[in-house]
Amino acid sequence: MTADRIAEFALSGHQKPESAIVMGATLLIDTLGVAAGAVGLEAGRIARDYAVAFHGASTPENAASILFDGRRASIPGAAFAAATQIDNLDAHDGLNPTKGHIGCAVVPALFAFAEARPELSARDALSALVMSYEIAARAAFALHASVVDYHTSGSWNALGVAALGCRLGGASPDQLRQALGIAEYHGPRSQMMREIANPTMLHDGSGMGALVGTMASLLALRGFTGAPALTVEDEAAAPFWTDLNEVWTIERNYVKPYPVCRWAHAALDALSGLKHENRFDARDVANIEVNTFAEAAALFPGMPANTSQAQYSLPFAVATMLVHGRIGPDQINGAALRDPQVAAILPRISVRETARHSMRFPEGRWSDVNVELNDGTRLESGDTHARGGPEAPLKMHELEAKFHIMAAALPESRRQAIWEMRKRMLHPDTKFDELARLVRAPMEKLSG
Repeated sequence: MTADRIAEFALSGHQKPESAIVMGATLLIDTLGVAAGAVGLEAGRIARDYAVAFHGASTPENAASILFDGRRASIPGAAFAAATQIDNLDAHDGLNPTKGHIGCAVVPALFAFAEARPELSARDALSALVMSYEIAARAAFALHASVVDYHTSGSWNALGVAALGCRLGGASPDQLRQALGIAEYHGPRSQMMREIANPTMLHDGSGMGALVGTMASLLALRGFTGAPALTVEDEAAAPFWTDLNEVWTIERNYVKPYPVCRWAHAALDALSGLKHENRFDARDVANIEVNTFAEAAALFPGMPANTSQAQYSLPFAVATMLVHGRIGPDQINGAALRDPQVAAILPRISVRETARHSMRFPEGRWSDVNVELNDGTRLESGDTHARGGPEAPLKMHELEAKFHIMAAALPESRRQAIWEMRKRMLHPDTKFDELARLVRAPMEKLSG
């Protein structure tokens, strides 16, 4: 039975390929960089304050620290706050076939669950994290194949969070089964394209995915029962689980070079390539045509009024890349939303769906860009796939540079200590708490 195979995989702690463990460490640190970069965003502040105010824990062992905040909430509250914070800076990892994101929910949950286990080794934590990525990915495949609506990541990454809680909580196979059923039943079946049409702090539903997933495992460990998860136990879902423990989807996750929806990344990479080859800037450009897939063409079209719209706007991202040559947290927030140079470029940018790019989605994220210069020169990028995934992975120096850009609000010494944990976690004698101490403290200081 599929449920038995999943239980053995999720709860046994058997050996994972070293390549999957290394990728887990990389994605974990990358996600922490995003978490640090998102501390100053309004959505993260609201989520943290809400969790502290309304999600308290009655005993210390049931509480967890909110990442980069220093305050504590219940385990579900801490996971919800950090996942919401990360979800609202769209620079976290993803997996193309899932049409969404795993790390933004399971990484905060890992820290929340692990706080009561200071003896947990870093390698065991990474093994549990890899397991949760694999469970969440297959739940996503099964869900997308069985429903008409395009649901947000929270609807399925909740199952990865639930599996993680069961693993670290010492659950039985039946308790895992109940937890997955609870997580799926209460997971946010929110429609992604509604958020694309009207960008808000809801983003990809991963805050609620983390909340529901943590609650599901904690309830199941106390005897609460749930309806069997259809994405796990339904006969139609079985093919998506047959390669569990054989194919490691975590190794196919992408890392984003820019903190905007990845649907815009192919166009950004295409434009960057043209700029590098032809040495033009915004003053030289008469117009830009972006050909892309349908979902990307539906991104917010105008000058954004808030950071949510900025992160879900392909034209704004293209204009920003043209004017500034980069997109980091400072380019999608605050004064950047009123940048007159970017605003002046927007009317020169047109976006349209192209059938060949739409046919490649969700397995690929393709676009092409045509630039007409003021002197009449026409430059064509050709079909371009977004960088950061297995098709065109970022080099390690790029990953490190991105981490320091995202976490720039942290002192350099603290940033460097967190980055160095990417390698230290692979040592058998390293405790996960060594990393956790670096990220539990508020931004301005380290806890003892």
